[in-house]
Parts: sequence; structure tokens; C-alpha cells
Amino acid sequence: MLDFTWPQKLLIWLIPLVFAVTVHEVAHGWVANWRGDGTAKFLGRLSLNPTKHIDPLGTIVIPLVLLFLSGGRFTFGYAKPVPVDPRNLKNPRWDMALVAIAGPLANLIMALGWAILARIGVSVMDAHQWIGEIFIALGLSGMQINLVLGVLNLIPIPPLDGSRVLSAFLSPPAALQYNRIERYGFIILIALLASGILGKVLWPIISTLLIILLNLVGISLH
Repeated sequence: MLDFTWPQKLLIWLIPLVFAVTVHEVAHGWVANWRGDGTAKFLGRLSLNPTKHIDPLGTIVIPLVLLFLSGGRFTFGYAKPVPVDPRNLKNPRWDMALVAIAGPLANLIMALGWAILARIGVSVMDAHQWIGEIFIALGLSGMQINLVLGVLNLIPIPPLDGSRVLSAFLSPPAALQYNRIERYGFIILIALLASGILGKVLWPIISTLLIILLNLVGISLH
């Protein structure tokens, strides 16, 4: 097995991360545009150019810190949210749910794409070991990043995507009260993370999805 250097580990994690957060945000904007709100399109945010979506803290600083603290085994991040004006949507209540779910769905699709890359890596290992190992490393990191991003965003804590979906099923007065939690959303997430509750809830789901994807492309962990 290749012993990846720190610069190589950085690329193996950051390349999938940049793709994950970029496509996640573009998916939000694309569905919003489809449903009548062209705000993201007007501001040039329906672009796959990562520079349009990079958040200095969420896309650069936090991923680097996590990569360092985990010894090069894990990283995570986020991009600048695409702007959406619900007033322009054809059916604001339900269209906002569609816009919200588009991001995590894009991540799940990308996770499958990275699983396929890992499978290609396994297939070429005998003939081209170094290419195979790079593909496998990229594929596994891409799967993990996209599954974490997708599952995390489905948590119904405002302003995460899951809260927008849940809001569509609440009465307008209840949704208004519920969305007021948004000002405390980041604090709640940090508290859940620090207490270990978030990890206990998310990792079984992420691990199960990871195994399902690997089995789907014919890769066995045994």
C-alpha cells in the first residue's frame, strides 16, 4: 500500500470536499431556479466553479484543522449558502422543501459516483497499483465526505436542510415558531457535537449507507 505524504492526503480529502460542497449548493440553486426563483442564477451562483462558493472558514480553515486533528483520516466543511427568495417560488411552502432536499440528494448521488471510482481502483490494482490505490483513497474519502454532508444536513435543526423539509409539513404558525430556533441552530449543533450525541446518531446511519454503497458496486470490506 502507498504511504501517502501530507500534501497527498490533503488533496485526497480536499478534492472530494470541494466537489461536495460546490455541487450541494448548485443543486439548491438549480432547483430554486426551476421552481421560479432566479436569484442564485442572477448572482452567478449556478456555477460549478468552486471559487463562486468557497467560504474561507467553512471550506478552508475548518477542513484543514479537522484534517490535522484527525491525523489525515477525516475532514469536513461547507460552502456559502446560495441565496433563495421564497417569494419568487411557485409554491413557496413546498418548493422550499424541494430546494432544501436537493443538496443532500446531490451528495448521495455523488457518494455513489465516488464508490464507482473506488471500484475502478480495485479493478486496476493488479495492472496499475499506484493508480488503483489513489482511486480507492479518493473514492473512499469522497464517499465519506458526501455521506456526512448529506446526512448531517437532513437533521431537522434550523437552518439545516432537514428543517426546511419539516417546515413544509407544519402549519404556517407552527413553522414560524419552529424557524425561530435558527438563531440558536449553530449553538445547538456545537453542543450536540461536543456531547457526543451527534456522532452516536449520525455514524450508524453513515456507516450503513457506506456499506450499502460499497456492496452496490461490488466492494467487500471483509
